[in-house]
Amino acid sequence: MVALVTTVAYLGLEARSVEVQCQIAPGLPRFNLVGLPDKAVNESRERVHAALAAMGLSLPPKRITINLSPADLPKEGSHYDLPIALALLAAMGVTDAEQLADFVAVGELALDGRIVPTPGVLLAAIHAAGAGKALVCPAAQGPEASWAGGLSVVAAPDLVSLLNHLKGTQQLPAPQRGEAEVPGFGPDLRQVKGQEVAKRALEIAAAGGHNLLLIGPPGAGKSLLASCLPGILPDLSPAEALEVSMVASVAGTLEDGRISRARPFRSPHHSASMAALTGGGLRVRPGEVSLAHLGVLFLDELPEFQRAVLDSLRQPLETGVVDVARANAHVTFPARVQLVAAMNPCRCGHLGDPALACSRAPRCAADYQSKVSGPLLDRIDLHVEVDPVSAADLALPPPAEGSAEVAARVAAARGIQQHRLEGTARRSNAELDGDLLDRHATPDEAGRKLLLQAAEAMRLSARGYTRMLRVARTVADLAGSEAVGRIHVAEALSYRRSAPRA
Repeated sequence: MVALVTTVAYLGLEARSVEVQCQIAPGLPRFNLVGLPDKAVNESRERVHAALAAMGLSLPPKRITINLSPADLPKEGSHYDLPIALALLAAMGVTDAEQLADFVAVGELALDGRIVPTPGVLLAAIHAAGAGKALVCPAAQGPEASWAGGLSVVAAPDLVSLLNHLKGTQQLPAPQRGEAEVPGFGPDLRQVKGQEVAKRALEIAAAGGHNLLLIGPPGAGKSLLASCLPGILPDLSPAEALEVSMVASVAGTLEDGRISRARPFRSPHHSASMAALTGGGLRVRPGEVSLAHLGVLFLDELPEFQRAVLDSLRQPLETGVVDVARANAHVTFPARVQLVAAMNPCRCGHLGDPALACSRAPRCAADYQSKVSGPLLDRIDLHVEVDPVSAADLALPPPAEGSAEVAARVAAARGIQQHRLEGTARRSNAELDGDLLDRHATPDEAGRKLLLQAAEAMRLSARGYTRMLRVARTVADLAGSEAVGRIHVAEALSYRRSAPRA
């Protein structure tokens, strides 16, 4: 007899069906596990054996073979423990094999028989719902699985409770969908003294989803400005929150099954590797650019990142996805992020201040800024020079306008964009292209002349020209203007200032 239990394998944000087949046949006692298992899957034999022993069951003294089909698909992760144990129990006659055909099972087993959480349960739940099956998962992840909707979830704390539930001697409670977290905001813009130009650029970036570069000396408030951005961004829609949570689920960072409506804000250290930033590793996992999907990726001390690491962001910033190609896997993760970067003008940070600048100025600035490639800078819409804040500015009372007031204007501008882009796959002005860009962002005659003159004088690339149109559209939306005029183009061009180069 061969007992069958269905589970899943994760490839990026895709869950593929895997059939766990168990055969108990005459022969020398042995427990074989085949089907391209990795180290964690191979070790499930010991966890399953110990969990059954904790229940008072012993393995039959026969040849036990577990096959994970399809056999040519690599199997990774500890979530195979539970389906392997269920297939083995069905083959032993402890539970009904036909009943298990209606379930997709995921979960890791502790040595005492508890079912403990594993990454990716939300993806497994969505897959089970699409297949018309119920899901068996750890009790702690029942609220997470219930967000998939349209399926029955059996969230079991341990193997004994699960078996009793399947036999009808115990009824496990249906998990309740986890309440969305209250969005967490960063510092309020009232904490920022002065820096009116930078705050205006931050508002434009938030309203249109544009990339932003802050250049200024140490202590000017670049990091503070960036940390204020989450407080003025609109909340995720329910569909977007589910999309973001799928990435967090497969990465194992979705805690307590609670899906947040706050946009992600990721700030990796400048020592991050390429795999950490874009994804990868022996077991392919999403990187920071995917964990920040539909949110903000903040890169502080931009030139201190390895140049190859920064250049790996070029494609994701254009396409909104990142493709991780390995010899044994080709995985695609979403990566529609808003890049916010901060950097000093030079290594000492005091370029332009004769009293503090080093003796190598201005050559040191050219050397330092050349660590960031031109193609990457060309993908950043807004370049803002952040001037030092004087003691007189710091002594002033907090400004009257804070994050709440700016967030209201940003929300209104995003509402205009949402109505304009209804029925398309676009979410904000930063994603306008092709016919949509021509239809909605073409300036009036005066604005067009100014843009053409500036493009020639500033030697804008085709990408830079397109991005200026997008920013001008956002400026017009903030002003409540249907048409893009000369004044909107002029403000957009005022932020298109890259750092001086050699």
